[in-house]
Amino acid sequence: MPPGKQASHSEATAALAAGVTLEAMRRRVRLSRLAAWMAIGAGPLALGVAITSTAPGVEAATPVKPTVVRTAAATADPAGYAQLFVSAWLRSSADDVTSAHARLAQSMAPDVALPDPAAGAQSKPESVMAVRSAQREGGSWLVTVAAQYADGRVRNYAVPVVADRAGSSFTVTGVPGVVSALAPAQAPKSPYGVAVSEGDLSSAVGEFLSAYLTGAGEVSRYLAPGVKLSAVAPAPYTAVTVQRVFAVEAAAAAEQVPADGTTVRILAQVEARDEGGRWPLGYELALNTRSGRWEVAALQSGSAPDGGAR
Repeated sequence: MPPGKQASHSEATAALAAGVTLEAMRRRVRLSRLAAWMAIGAGPLALGVAITSTAPGVEAATPVKPTVVRTAAATADPAGYAQLFVSAWLRSSADDVTSAHARLAQSMAPDVALPDPAAGAQSKPESVMAVRSAQREGGSWLVTVAAQYADGRVRNYAVPVVADRAGSSFTVTGVPGVVSALAPAQAPKSPYGVAVSEGDLSSAVGEFLSAYLTGAGEVSRYLAPGVKLSAVAPAPYTAVTVQRVFAVEAAAAAEQVPADGTTVRILAQVEARDEGGRWPLGYELALNTRSGRWEVAALQSGSAPDGGAR
């Protein structure tokens, strides 16, 4: 065959082969699409099978096995349980195991003996309160419960309590023991070290707290823009007088109202009055300056029913 014809024949053969290959690829694509649509009609599982079986040259991704994270159940503090037990236990008597208090105490501590008060003894406490709880090993706790009596006496009882593995139920495992009172913690130095004398700031604080606690005037007029705070309702006091004001920042003690945008944090000690007497109260406030006046930016020692600043 002449060279020219050989070249033409080779090119035709190559073109034919390429056409056959292209047609085969098109056929596989059409089959893949058809299989996918059929799988969609059959459901998600069939769709997954169709994709993995008809996509040429694509390896199916190995599904990642989810990692199981096991966390220990948080054990609830049994302070309330111990408080309820001591209240029932102190009000019960071994001579009357059918009383409501005795039955409650025995249900909470089946193996604990009941007290045996003398006839006519006034040994029932006026109030009972859990004051400390400490977790020990093995799901056990030691809760200190304070009982206050009518004559002012306070007795502290250490109560052993055990929790189940889920931390959802408790049992008192032994009789309470009388222990010494807890020592008060040493308070850190107060950050309010600047004494504020009478002036614009103390007047603004007094007017705000008067409106807040007595309902005399609108609270909103003393608030910075954007701050929402409602007065205590119903008003608990008839009059409020500022006794002393202390601040963190020295700007609070300036004789003149500082430049706009100045922020100070203060502690106001006030005296509130009602029909029952006079009551010393304390409030932590943040105040800003705007247009030559002090405005309350936050009440940090109380909360507002409508979501205002704290």
